[in-house]
Amino acid sequence: MFRTNHFSRIFSPEQGKFLVQYLDSRTSAQFGDRWHTFAPMELLIPSLTALDEAMPALADALGNRRKVMLYGDLGAGKTTLVQAFCRWLGVEDTPSSPTFSLINEYGYHNTEGAPALVYHLDLYRLKNLDEALDIGIEEILYDPWYCFIEWPQVIEPLLPEDTAKIHLDILTETTRRLLIL
Repeated sequence: MFRTNHFSRIFSPEQGKFLVQYLDSRTSAQFGDRWHTFAPMELLIPSLTALDEAMPALADALGNRRKVMLYGDLGAGKTTLVQAFCRWLGVEDTPSSPTFSLINEYGYHNTEGAPALVYHLDLYRLKNLDEALDIGIEEILYDPWYCFIEWPQVIEPLLPEDTAKIHLDILTETTRRLLIL
């Protein structure tokens, strides 16, 4: 079982459904000429198994947003989160950390059966925005595919306004808290 707060839902994998749902707080932002409302969500993940079970709730929290900034200390589980999301999407490859390649690309088929992509970026080694532009980051940031970005601080000025943020906190050896904004 994992627990969510704020946009709070208690999910029971055994029953396969949410047991409680209520809105506690909401965040609104203007993107282009429209206002979008997102409810911050907190997921408490006690194990790797629970992480996989939480992916539908994460996808629900992301809504139509496809660009996701990942914040957390080394070892917080940023790459592990991307791996779980890729499994949920049906990516056949096993995602790995793009620490040295900077960008990894994975293919899958969306719900309509059409080919789709997931990008996984690790920008820890980039020193400035010019280095990000040199690797072609803008093309990835404005395409329709999922893009998970570890260590996104250097490119924050380039990110689309509707980019989601996920903060991963280490609570215990196996427990993580994900705050999705």
